[in-house]
Amino acid sequence: MTINFNGLATGIDTASLIDGLMEVERKPVETLKLDRDYQNARLDAYKTLGNALTELLGKVRDLAKADDLQGRKSQVTGEPLVSVSTTTSSAMEGSYQIKSFSFAQVEKDISQGYADKTAASFGTGTITVTVGGVSHDITIDSTNNSLEGIVGAINDANLGIMAAIINDGTTSPYRLVVSGKTAGDPADVGFDIDFSGLTGGSYANPVLTETQQASQAHVQVDGVDIYSNSNVFTDAIPGVTFSVDQADGGATTATLTVTIDRDATKNKIKSFVDSYNKIMTFVSSQSAKDGQNAGVLAGDAGMNSIKRRLQNLLTTVVDTGGSFQSLADLGLETQRDGTLVVDDTQLSDAIDRDLDSIVSLLAGNDTTEGIATKFETTLESLTDDSTGFLTSREESINRTIERINANIERIQDRLDKREQRLLDQFNAMETLVSALNAQGDYLTQQMTMLQNMWSKK
Repeated sequence: MTINFNGLATGIDTASLIDGLMEVERKPVETLKLDRDYQNARLDAYKTLGNALTELLGKVRDLAKADDLQGRKSQVTGEPLVSVSTTTSSAMEGSYQIKSFSFAQVEKDISQGYADKTAASFGTGTITVTVGGVSHDITIDSTNNSLEGIVGAINDANLGIMAAIINDGTTSPYRLVVSGKTAGDPADVGFDIDFSGLTGGSYANPVLTETQQASQAHVQVDGVDIYSNSNVFTDAIPGVTFSVDQADGGATTATLTVTIDRDATKNKIKSFVDSYNKIMTFVSSQSAKDGQNAGVLAGDAGMNSIKRRLQNLLTTVVDTGGSFQSLADLGLETQRDGTLVVDDTQLSDAIDRDLDSIVSLLAGNDTTEGIATKFETTLESLTDDSTGFLTSREESINRTIERINANIERIQDRLDKREQRLLDQFNAMETLVSALNAQGDYLTQQMTMLQNMWSKK
């Protein structure tokens, strides 16, 4: 470890002197750090632009799919017998009359009550369980001839039924409850349990009473009876999934209406405009104006190229044989700053008047590429993780940052060695001066002694 005497002999503040010298020599490092900060800021700016382009890509993909643009929505009126969970673009427009007759449910049986659920008081032998017409034997012996043991034996057999014990609060409260696991036709999922194979024991064999019969959900759509093993129907109306909420034996009727979701189409177009405007606003923010400083991408040729490509796509004219040939026909207007505004009235009128032409304008047809499809192709090339423009820019900036870091490390290593040499040199000087001072003090002392000796003679 180097000991720093820091001017003990010379009176010079060597630490401050060395710091001053090193501060001058560190200027190149500070410059490199500022350059690194600038490159990091550019990298962050490109990532912001990349995220905005990726967001826009998602929006144009929604517009490039004809089925998504012709989405459907469903509404149930009249009696609240059913509720719709999904309506796909393949759903046929129209009104459907629905009657609901029954829910899908499992069979449930319950036994008489017993005083003790743990007492080994039942007989031993076999229980015969028949599910869907197939019989199975379950062995009951001295290890499981309690009510809890019988429940465990039934459940362990895994025959498509479940057993449990309830407490009804009476003097003999424990009752065996058995239910099916699957709803449906009783011939397929109904069950029967025969306890007559148990002999001996002080408890009478369970006698099960059916409290709920297995059944399928049953609805009628436009007079056609339709059944399901669940309360959800996926094919009763093409493209629509609905569930049964009430079952009144067909006494009342609900009307399910499927229409084109024009609001969804409008919202998709407006969402595209919002994402497009984010990009234009970002690009605009990089330019100096009104006394503000320019952004780190000001004048960047790549960013300006992206802006021009998107603007050119925006004004593309596409003739698909429909009523509309450009986005301007739908009420989209470019502002001086490059952003878009939407004439809501014009857009609504266009959707109401000729939705098919809007679909072909955006998504294209068999012979012509739509505007949204063109946008999609361009944005995919810009945002591609391996070959995209943004990826190449980010990789280039990262390489520059790596070079700067390497230069900083190299210069810093040299500066550390330089600082150590200065410390060593100043310490050597202090040591030398200290030795000279000691010699001077000794000589002064000797001269004083000689003077004193001569003065006494």
